[in-house]
Amino acid sequence: MSNPRLLIVGASGFLGQHIARKAASTFDLFEADIAAHAGERGLAIDVTSASSVNAAFERASPDVAILLAAISDIDECERRPELVQAINVRGAEHVAEACARSGARLVFTSSAAVFDGTQHGYSESDRPTPLSVYGATKALAEDMISRTLPSALILRLALVIGFAEGSGTNAMLNKFAAKLRAGESVSFPDYEYRNPIDAVTLSCFLLELLHCGAAGIFHVGATESISRFELGVRLAEKMGFSPRLVQPQRQPLPRRAPRGLDHFLLTTKLRATCRTPVPSCSEIIERATHGSPQSNS
Repeated sequence: MSNPRLLIVGASGFLGQHIARKAASTFDLFEADIAAHAGERGLAIDVTSASSVNAAFERASPDVAILLAAISDIDECERRPELVQAINVRGAEHVAEACARSGARLVFTSSAAVFDGTQHGYSESDRPTPLSVYGATKALAEDMISRTLPSALILRLALVIGFAEGSGTNAMLNKFAAKLRAGESVSFPDYEYRNPIDAVTLSCFLLELLHCGAAGIFHVGATESISRFELGVRLAEKMGFSPRLVQPQRQPLPRRAPRGLDHFLLTTKLRATCRTPVPSCSEIIERATHGSPQSNS
């Protein structure tokens, strides 16, 4: 029997590259983005256009669709709310409707930004309280998808780290390591706490949840939280750079989008569903930097 068909919408991004690599052995892959990928299974798709989405689904005829395409720069979202609404909400609606018509399962990546970060530890059942335009669009998309497709799998993420498989992405570690190599200092907030996940482990969780038929919202992240400053220091050390190049940012910068102070996503539901162990921050830092050509080693 042939493998099930997987359509990754937003495949050229940082996370899309990792998921495609991990899924290649068990799925027939179709990679879709605003610009078509090379090869017969590379598709051009504009999620703001229902006809473009429908054409991609007709071409790929997927059993599963993973929706990663979104504007995720929180500050840009504040500056361009109409465009963000068109991509993050209406685009998600177009993909969800295409899945409903075709019978494809949908996986949607959401964010801890649906919460205001005023409490330590959020479960999947906590009510969204977004502070930013980005968080609000993710909360709206979650609600719409849950109503349209109760079988959909929604993964909330606080912070995804790792190096991109290719160029042209917004992967944090690529930019971070480039600045450190140039001897430039980098500042991270010492008052914002997240429980990160590395892209490889996230891909493993996503595929395991798919294979076991899980549905609904799942929080994916480390067993404990860490400040963004401490995370930056430990990543720099792990890559062989001086931790003195990482400086604490003591207060929010002017004209930036509001961000939650404590986005610790509780992973009790994930641990009860998956055999893959939920990693610690130390394990995630090790995995995110392992074998990286960006390091000084």
